[in-house]
Amino acid sequence: MRKLLLFAGIALLFSSCGWLNSSIMLKTGKGYKYSQYSDSMKSKDYVIAANDIVEFRIFSNDGFKLIDLTSLNQTNRDYQMNNKMDFLVEFDGNVKLPILGRTKLSGLTVREAELMLEDKYASFYVKPFVLMTVQNKRVIVFPGSAGDAKVIPLVNNNTTLIEALALAGGIADDGKAKMVKLIRRTSDKDDVYLIDLSKIEGIKQANMILQANDIIYVEPRRRYASKVLAEVAPVLSLLTSTLLLIWYADRLR
Repeated sequence: MRKLLLFAGIALLFSSCGWLNSSIMLKTGKGYKYSQYSDSMKSKDYVIAANDIVEFRIFSNDGFKLIDLTSLNQTNRDYQMNNKMDFLVEFDGNVKLPILGRTKLSGLTVREAELMLEDKYASFYVKPFVLMTVQNKRVIVFPGSAGDAKVIPLVNNNTTLIEALALAGGIADDGKAKMVKLIRRTSDKDDVYLIDLSKIEGIKQANMILQANDIIYVEPRRRYASKVLAEVAPVLSLLTSTLLLIWYADRLR
């Protein structure tokens, strides 16, 4: 009976240890080939992508109506507000725009898209002036501790990785500053970049411009001792109680 209990206890102990760090996500094994960082990522503006929602406004005469100081009345303000239109960038990168119809915007920066549309609308407006913003761009940040993940809106077109980490509250106490992963979905694969922020040299990569739906994942430290104690404590308590009952039963014989 005692041998059976001992065997059961050992089995429970090993089964509990198998759950250690089971919550750690996005692991990369030894020898994993990370994507290579390039200096262009530091200076590259936000690029419009599929599923973005773009706010689009167009004015004639180089935007004269937008800043017409002679008519700053309610009618003019209503015109400016009602002139805003939101459009979805479809899965193929096209947007269905007034007059122009389906127009490809994905792969362009906001400024490039504005210039391209001004050129196209020149056939219908006198000196068209286009304003465009992306409304729903955001990234996901896992700062290195359970329950602290955040979705961070990219208010600026040039938000950097270090800014997003700051907006998320920084790297958690359990996070590894030398194991910050940036995961970026491209047209056919996921690019994974490894950034080491434990050294000042890592600031170069930390200044890379983020794109919509980037994932910033700070790998958490593996707290083996505390995890083992948390997992094994109920098993040890059960075994102790069982052995105490057996000992007490033996004494009564």
